Amino acid sequence: MAQPVNRQWLLTSRPRGLLKESDFTWNESQIPEPAEGQALVRNIYLSLDPTNRGWASDRTTYMPPVELGTPMRGFAIGIVEKSHHPDFQEGQLLEGFFGWQDFCLTDGNHVTPVHLDPELPLSAHFGLFAHIGLTAYFGLLEIGEPKPGETLVVSGAAGAVGSLVGQIGKIKGCHVVGIAGTDEKCHWLTEELGFDGAINYKAEKVQPRLKELCPDGIDVIFENVGGPILDASLSLMNLHARVALCGLISMYNAEKMVPGPFGFPYVLVRRAKIQGFIIGDYMHRAAEAIPEITHWYKEGKLKYRLDIVDGLEEAPKVVNRLFDGSHKGKLLVQVSDEPGA
Repeated sequence: MAQPVNRQWLLTSRPRGLLKESDFTWNESQIPEPAEGQALVRNIYLSLDPTNRGWASDRTTYMPPVELGTPMRGFAIGIVEKSHHPDFQEGQLLEGFFGWQDFCLTDGNHVTPVHLDPELPLSAHFGLFAHIGLTAYFGLLEIGEPKPGETLVVSGAAGAVGSLVGQIGKIKGCHVVGIAGTDEKCHWLTEELGFDGAINYKAEKVQPRLKELCPDGIDVIFENVGGPILDASLSLMNLHARVALCGLISMYNAEKMVPGPFGFPYVLVRRAKIQGFIIGDYMHRAAEAIPEITHWYKEGKLKYRLDIVDGLEEAPKVVNRLFDGSHKGKLLVQVSDEPGA
């Protein structure tokens, strides 16, 4: 699958609403040669994430917007093809912001070597570790601070992060309720992942169902969605509840500011804590989380699933699966073959 040219998706217009293929331009150019202090990386797996929408806008989030006319930003796993960098050797696996393209030059900034358990496939790195597993691990344990017997509610629970959060909550002894968008996803949460309850927000009234499934109130909210989903959870918080604010996917494609949450007064009267976080805040602590996540997986306490699309050319077409709920698990694009394939 390796290409004789470097194929790229350049961001060439700012999206309005959902990302569209017309916001990007397909470009083919010569594969770059690494200079002294650089390495050439061939992308293998490209992660598609809700934050792609924010990066494509003209608003600065936790990172500056992608400049028009440049490759779309994306987190990827790749292999070093050539190296003039003292820390990287040919054949080494790396992860970093390598972009929507076949090849990337890196000087090592914000790049991390991939050390994967040999019993696990390479694709599991994005299913269990990388920014996905670390977001679930640190967001829940550091900010949510779950305790045995407490109730945890996870929105976007069938997504890559949310599904791990709920399972870790069960490991920590919580009563776990997930909110997802189809009956199939809700069944997966309860029957395969061990959630105590699940709500299909498209078919059920969320607040009454939460009240039914959380008879002792809510102690921890792991929020991926925002909007009315968050309001429903805020209304049932217990005293000193904690809200780990991971994402607000319901708002990412809005063309003007979205009001809310309307349930914000509950934060005051319940003396709750809300903390937003970005996984970059915790990446330097990955060595704390990876052994424990690996151990839980090998014990059968953690499961994950991947939605892998073949071919870089598909990226602009499938990225909106993140927003319409049609993806199942971690959404990846396979850009090239794995080593030895």
